[in-house]
Amino acid sequence: MTTPETLAFQALENFFIETPSWGYADTGTRFGKFHQPAAAIDMPDKLADAGQVHRLTGCCPTVATHVLWDFPDFSKAAEIAAAASRHGVRIGSINPNLFQHQEYKLGSVANPDEAIRAMATKHICDSIALGKELHSRAVSLWFADGTNYPGQDSIRARKHRFEYALREAHQHLDPDQVLLVEYKPFEPAFYQTDLADWGMAYMMAKIAGPQAKVLVDTGHHYLSQNIEQIVAWLLDENMLGGFHFNDRRYADDDLTLGSIDPYQIFRIFHEIHFYAWERGGVYPKIEYMIDQSHNLKPKIEAMIQTVTTAQELYAKAAMVDHEAMVRYQAEGRIIDAEMCLKKAFHADVSGVVADWRKSHDLPADPLDAHRISGYEAAVAKERVERRMALGLSIGSSYA
Repeated sequence: MTTPETLAFQALENFFIETPSWGYADTGTRFGKFHQPAAAIDMPDKLADAGQVHRLTGCCPTVATHVLWDFPDFSKAAEIAAAASRHGVRIGSINPNLFQHQEYKLGSVANPDEAIRAMATKHICDSIALGKELHSRAVSLWFADGTNYPGQDSIRARKHRFEYALREAHQHLDPDQVLLVEYKPFEPAFYQTDLADWGMAYMMAKIAGPQAKVLVDTGHHYLSQNIEQIVAWLLDENMLGGFHFNDRRYADDDLTLGSIDPYQIFRIFHEIHFYAWERGGVYPKIEYMIDQSHNLKPKIEAMIQTVTTAQELYAKAAMVDHEAMVRYQAEGRIIDAEMCLKKAFHADVSGVVADWRKSHDLPADPLDAHRISGYEAAVAKERVERRMALGLSIGSSYA
């Protein structure tokens, strides 16, 4: 008989998390930045920091990249891929920038100006081509498109523009690539956001084509929304493509995963394990990615904290006794069914995680190992000196 601990260990063996390049650089709020001396200045710095996280955690082999911030010159793609390899990681998801150019003031692919729509669609297709060159599976799309005032634009016309652009992008995918369509309820569009919820993203992904899936950002929901229900529905429709991990106090925060509601993250993971259990242990292909930009916590420490929290919660969720839970559900034994979840959530998985790390020659405590290593102090010293030589303010970056 397979023990819960064995299930948790096996879950960790197949759980890989992508860290974001932008999470290692200086970022802030809309009001300003709080600089950190050790923040990455350029792409080589970001890859070095990502390599440090992977060395200590053993489960972060890929780095999500942002095209405008990380690949201003596409001709350097091979050079960047080589730099990633030197640090023990590789390039992961490709994230086009469809919100920063001045032309996108009224939207990107939904813009009323046909020339700007063509510019945005071409950028997506160019990003797909970049993904092919870098052997990256996922092209992750987040749109700031929407309107601020009633009557500003036709809501239905904007929907039609999205349909056209995503169909066009889908045609450029290689057979092994996936187009991830993200959604967000509000910000920066105050009146209506074009892809405001999972249903809109689902519809657009279905219209785009069979290689398009929905990306669920755990911070992109109103407080009362049941995210695990969304996950369960998308799983059942074979439309769940990936996650952006963070936590939220309101509806779009970059807080470290599980810092506000770890039980919710556990419940989300449980839906994935439950789905696989019903299918004889076959898991769907899901991209697990972090989307966090910390302006207060140290960058690498926050990344390690999120990764280790995700591992613990994923392992706990694998320990649910599904056979008993399904029996209790059929018998209407509500408390007993719920306690199957509660028991696993409150289980101590420290021993399982320790055994897994030992089996992979990893430090018992990645965060402690990072602090002892002196990595942060060393790169802070070097990066401060480099910023001064470049004439940059302390903590700023140019890439």
